[in-house]
Amino acid sequence: MAGPFAGLELLATAVVVLDEEFAVRYANPAAENLLGTGAKSLIGQRFTSLFAEDAALEGTLAEALGAHWDYAARNLSYLRVGHEPLPLACTFARVEVAGMALLAELRPIEEQLRMEREERMLDQQEANRALIRNLAHEIKNPLGGLRGSAQLLERELGRPELKEYTQVIIKEADRLQSLLDRLLTPHRAPQVAPLNIHEVLEWVRGLVEAEFGARIRVERDYDPSAPDVRGDREQLIQAVLNVVRNAAQAISASGRGGTIQLRTRVVRQVTVARRRHRLALELQVVDDGPGVPEEIRDRIFYPLVTGREGGSGLGLSIAQTYIQYHGGAIECESRPGRTVFRILLPIT
Repeated sequence: MAGPFAGLELLATAVVVLDEEFAVRYANPAAENLLGTGAKSLIGQRFTSLFAEDAALEGTLAEALGAHWDYAARNLSYLRVGHEPLPLACTFARVEVAGMALLAELRPIEEQLRMEREERMLDQQEANRALIRNLAHEIKNPLGGLRGSAQLLERELGRPELKEYTQVIIKEADRLQSLLDRLLTPHRAPQVAPLNIHEVLEWVRGLVEAEFGARIRVERDYDPSAPDVRGDREQLIQAVLNVVRNAAQAISASGRGGTIQLRTRVVRQVTVARRRHRLALELQVVDDGPGVPEEIRDRIFYPLVTGREGGSGLGLSIAQTYIQYHGGAIECESRPGRTVFRILLPIT
């Protein structure tokens, strides 16, 4: 089948050719690599069945044929067994070859989408910080007056049992003051030095196992070839601890035990926080808990957003801040039974 398309064999771009029924009739080697499937398995399959957006794709292909378009494009999610869908940009063009109708060019856009999410997250984080700082300043002054008035009132009370009420006011004012201080106090700049990320992870693992005991099993999948990163040990410990503890608390709240996996890998030629890096460390925290509630999934790193009763909503926001201080990025993908926090830290 490669005869009319022999030149496509040499392309680095993934290309498949479809007939008028939208069945695959040819796939070049680049398409085999991208889709993780041999040409023999692809040929004969209905192209639309490979993607999550099959109905919308069917309409696009029908319009391309019916209107005699020379060009059409869609962003699609290629379905992979046992893996998350792979986002692809697909461009379609008509071909004048007997028995063939359309040529589809496939390009992975996972990295592009990640960068766009990261850009939006950075902008949103800055806006959130400004909003929280302004709000905290507005609350702080009357809160101090409230506490001071409660102290003065307590001195004037003759009956000791009434002082319980003023103590409640004072303690709650102190609790709110502590929260505001955490929101307002400028975080110190990282004190960077070479450090082994696996030592950080082992410290966090020990803390979590001591806190949650046998309910949580922490597994390790470390890349022994990973070089040292330059970072602030205390800030990175706190950032990773916040993420891992968040996972452990979600599992515990579900009323059953569970597993958290700490995984490290070295990735190459990746853009992190708007800069291109030759090498970066990828740290994944994977858990089999109930997942992040859908209604807050897009806001999981916002300050004061929490899916747990009694949570402050600051842990993941602080983790993101510390990772950004290191020129890194953090993101989350979640569904029931599998939540993955992915942290990227530049190496070179």
